[in-house]
Amino acid sequence: MDFRQEWKSLAAITVVFLAFFFLPLGVPRFESAVFEGLYLGKWYAREHVLLCLIPAFFIAGAIATFVSAASVMKYLGARANKVVAFSVASVSGTILAVCSCTVLPLFAGIYKRGAGLGPATAFLYSGPAINVLAIVLTARVLGFDLGVARAVGAISFSIIIGLIMHFIFRKEELVKAEEQAFLPEPVVPRPLWQNLIYFGAMVAILVFANWGRPVGPGLYAWVYAYKWYITAFCAVALAFTLSRWFGVKWWKLSLGAAAAVVLALCFPRVPALAFSAGAIGLAVAAATSPGAGTEWFGATWGFAKQIFPLLFAGVLLSGLLLGRPGEEGLIPSTWVAAAVGGNSLRANALASVAGAFMYFATLTEVPIVQGLIGSGMGKGPALALLLAGPALSLPSMIVINSVMGFKKTAVYISLVVVMATLTGIIFGAIAS
Repeated sequence: MDFRQEWKSLAAITVVFLAFFFLPLGVPRFESAVFEGLYLGKWYAREHVLLCLIPAFFIAGAIATFVSAASVMKYLGARANKVVAFSVASVSGTILAVCSCTVLPLFAGIYKRGAGLGPATAFLYSGPAINVLAIVLTARVLGFDLGVARAVGAISFSIIIGLIMHFIFRKEELVKAEEQAFLPEPVVPRPLWQNLIYFGAMVAILVFANWGRPVGPGLYAWVYAYKWYITAFCAVALAFTLSRWFGVKWWKLSLGAAAAVVLALCFPRVPALAFSAGAIGLAVAAATSPGAGTEWFGATWGFAKQIFPLLFAGVLLSGLLLGRPGEEGLIPSTWVAAAVGGNSLRANALASVAGAFMYFATLTEVPIVQGLIGSGMGKGPALALLLAGPALSLPSMIVINSVMGFKKTAVYISLVVVMATLTGIIFGAIAS
């Protein structure tokens, strides 16, 4: 008998027993916080899993399957030109403009394919933080100065954080670079332009399916009005590439497409149903297609198994502690609002830490900060929250830890929080 293992089992059983024994049922705040965790999990499942995470998993699986390690390393690897690597990482994140959780499968995909730690973390930060629409909305709602400061801070952060991560873990990066130097030249099964169309179609589906409600007239409003038609066109383009270049039978893809069309016609006000049918049809078509299709589905399912449980555990815990926007968790929102007035080091640090642990869906950080400013939040802490909040969340921290380990995750989180705090102090002093 392994007594060490038995003691661990006993400790785990004891912790669970004591947790239930002292469970504060009947305490209104605790019961309300439990419901907030469940409500946040329900909201996340409805609003983000189908339209955000599912396409992101397919893209991550495609990266792991069809993008050679040599290709990733050429532009993002430990031996790649640093100017090119960080430029590609930042631009890629800007184009995607996803939330802190949706970027995780994509980050895991490029990191496991051999991307250098610096460019990978630059991509991890830039995806949710350098969102052009969010920056424009910040300028319109919270003021031009906050909008400009957020844009400058987010772009600078993605590069600086990546460079610092590369410098801190440079010994590991040197080992990775030496290992990558001896990799054989990859065999290219199809030309680059075919892969670009294939990946472009999937990225377009992710972007247009999540196109947010406009704040005024213009091109953005026009795209929003026709977003599902554009998404459907991109899905047809993806089906064409799979049938033409990846060996997936056209009739398998047609079955999923037919189900999506029928649901779209029968339930036009619930586009998620048609989208779900299309995603299931795509998964079945890929899983039953030997060769490239099966490999793609296997990689996609692997990312889903790794990330989904951790993500939802983090969402539930985040809701329990902090509640939903406008609602209360175990930590009262009045404590946060009261603690971040003025421009002190404490106020900026608290804003950064609170923002790092809270989950913000894309664009929701703007009205939340607007409400906090109305409650007395200073401009410095407001910027600190805007720089730390969208890029991090408790769910994303849990998943990042599973991808690159505790030490690197702790350094990454610390860099985001410290830099957001210092930037908030500087901006608050200038803006006051």
